[in-house]
Amino acid sequence: MQWYILISLGALAICLLSCLYHFFRLVRYGAPKDFSHKLGNTGAAIKYSFTGAMSPLKKESAYLHLPTYSAGMFYHIGTFLTIIVFLLQLTVIRFPVVLTYIFAFILILSAISGTGILIKRIVVRRLRKLSCPDDYISNIMVTLFQFITAFLLTGLIYQSVYYIAAAILLLYIPVGKLRHLVYFFAARYQLGYFYGWRGSWPPSKKY
Repeated sequence: MQWYILISLGALAICLLSCLYHFFRLVRYGAPKDFSHKLGNTGAAIKYSFTGAMSPLKKESAYLHLPTYSAGMFYHIGTFLTIIVFLLQLTVIRFPVVLTYIFAFILILSAISGTGILIKRIVVRRLRKLSCPDDYISNIMVTLFQFITAFLLTGLIYQSVYYIAAAILLLYIPVGKLRHLVYFFAARYQLGYFYGWRGSWPPSKKY
């Protein structure tokens, strides 16, 4: 096995162990405690938090900025695709040529979406004021890796470059905002629990 593949495997192990640490840290805290009188169904609200509440029509920040929301969704699809490609690269499984180019095309469009989001964050003053260095670093690293993965699939880049880039990204995930891949689920759970306890979620069908 090549040295650069071994480095990426080591980075993957560190990333997974770190994410597990964050996960078990959340589990140790337990369910959020609410001392008010329970008015609703927390189970149904938590389910709604991961389904209906995720609709852009239910989120003001989404339906008022649908192009950015769509770009963000496509960007995340590309991110998940890079993870799948990376894991499959570590196996003997290889894609059919047509599928390889389809994946590459999706990743190029996804990376362009990420670039557009980055430019908007830089250009729009109110977004720039809300941003921290981690916002820019995370976007740049994920976007670059999407481009690099697309180039790997089309044979335009060396494998060593791909695996080193993967290792750098994997090592950054647990220490930067990218670790929200763990905290996202906890946040949606807590949000559903909070509004479900108060009887606000799920909303009444008549509304």
